[in-house]
Amino acid sequence: MRSTKLIRAAKLGYIILSIITCLMGAVMLTQPDVTVGVIARAVGAMMVAFGVIKLMGYYSRDLYRLAFQHDLALGILTLSVGCLALLRPGWAMNLLCLALGLEIITEGLFRIQTALDARRFGLETWWLIMALAVVAGGVGVALIVSPAEGGLMLTQLLGASLIAEGILNLCVALCAVKIVAHQQPDLNY
Repeated sequence: MRSTKLIRAAKLGYIILSIITCLMGAVMLTQPDVTVGVIARAVGAMMVAFGVIKLMGYYSRDLYRLAFQHDLALGILTLSVGCLALLRPGWAMNLLCLALGLEIITEGLFRIQTALDARRFGLETWWLIMALAVVAGGVGVALIVSPAEGGLMLTQLLGASLIAEGILNLCVALCAVKIVAHQQPDLNY
């Protein structure tokens, strides 16, 4: 038998950070006059935390191997963008939106693959993961192509993208992470 502590920590981290991401997005939607430095630091800190959780998830080897299968690459990407946002909080909002938009599109594409794998695996909620991945990817595209909209509108779009990303990650954590207390260890781990 093996410990499920890392899987449980990764799943709980995903859930908590997904909720924080949604709340941060809601604040940006309702308070779009927040300064760029505050936004960059908040988004950067959240992305660094999510990058660490993604790396934990990848190495946790959950039963289905669906939710965390791409999280080595996504964790490194998310951690890198988060560090850049923290180290360069004076970035123009356009650069932050570009980096975050690319990360959201990448994650959306990987989650589409996760949904297709979940469907083949027989998970009934595969369609929800697919729908949310498409929505998050679409918002990521909008985040990249519309930086000319102006500061307040861009902050609101950034908030909407954080909400879409948070809901997608919450859905993946709840629907595709299976924890079994007496799971046998992997032979090729």
